[in-house]
Amino acid sequence: MLKGIPQILSPELLKVLCEMGHSDRLVIADGNFPAESIGKNAKVIRCDGHGVPELLSAILKVFPLDSYVENPVNLMQVMDGDTVETPIWEEYKKIVSLNDQRGAKAVGNIERFAFYEQAKTAYAIIATSEKALYANIMLQKGVVVE
Repeated sequence: MLKGIPQILSPELLKVLCEMGHSDRLVIADGNFPAESIGKNAKVIRCDGHGVPELLSAILKVFPLDSYVENPVNLMQVMDGDTVETPIWEEYKKIVSLNDQRGAKAVGNIERFAFYEQAKTAYAIIATSEKALYANIMLQKGVVVE
């Protein structure tokens, strides 16, 4: 066991977060996301039984967001004509605000199919049991400055 590390972060996930370098991307995917097919060239980590907000909160305690891009955090946009509500996005913005001085301004949106294309180049995809729709989130790693 380690001190100061959120318990939800498994040894496998911690290893992957450590391996990632500046500008590498991490997708935290909802339960409907095609993690295995999109992540054919990525490391896919199963976090069944967990939701995206709890993982996002834990990850951002150890994962610096990229300070060289406007939106180091991106959400999958709702498709035109889709009437799905996305209250989980406000929860994400609060979590990001607690961990990045830019607050909600660090969060952007990517059109659904463009999100899938960018996710294909992600270093890792975390597959969760999140039930909220359009709950996928992509993080771009920054550098640790001491």
